[in-house]
Amino acid sequence: MGPLLSTRWSVSWPLLAFGAIGVVGGGLVAAAIAPAPTEHGAWAAAYLVLVVGVAQVALTAGQAWLAADAPSSRVVMSEAACWNTANALVIAGTITNAHPVVYVGGALLVAALAIFASEARGAAAVRGKRWPVYVFRGLLAVLLVSIPTGLVLATIRTGA
Repeated sequence: MGPLLSTRWSVSWPLLAFGAIGVVGGGLVAAAIAPAPTEHGAWAAAYLVLVVGVAQVALTAGQAWLAADAPSSRVVMSEAACWNTANALVIAGTITNAHPVVYVGGALLVAALAIFASEARGAAAVRGKRWPVYVFRGLLAVLLVSIPTGLVLATIRTGA
């Protein structure tokens, strides 16, 4: 690992830590509900692992690898605050059927994705290969499409 990539990873530790907490938290929720699974419990476990954990780590890795310059600690803290606050709102709003809270969380997720996209806007080929840029942009697109889809499903599922 070169010095620039090492610096990028060291700056990105808050996002990586929250991502790891999301994966572990999802596993703990899954273990806690295993004796008597509920729809909200199963959803929360999957959401914690996939969105809070895996997606956050993947966005962080893509940004660290692809951005023209290492993100500042201020940008990383903004991303971490926005992404994780948004996810907390989505989870809390979904579990309590408070749709406005879910919608605010969804809007914050879009804002967080915009920050990630902005930081990686100068993405260039990595070691002469363009596919990492396309994978990162694909991840952004999938997440961006899944946000309104999830909001619609949350609204329809509860009949609000």
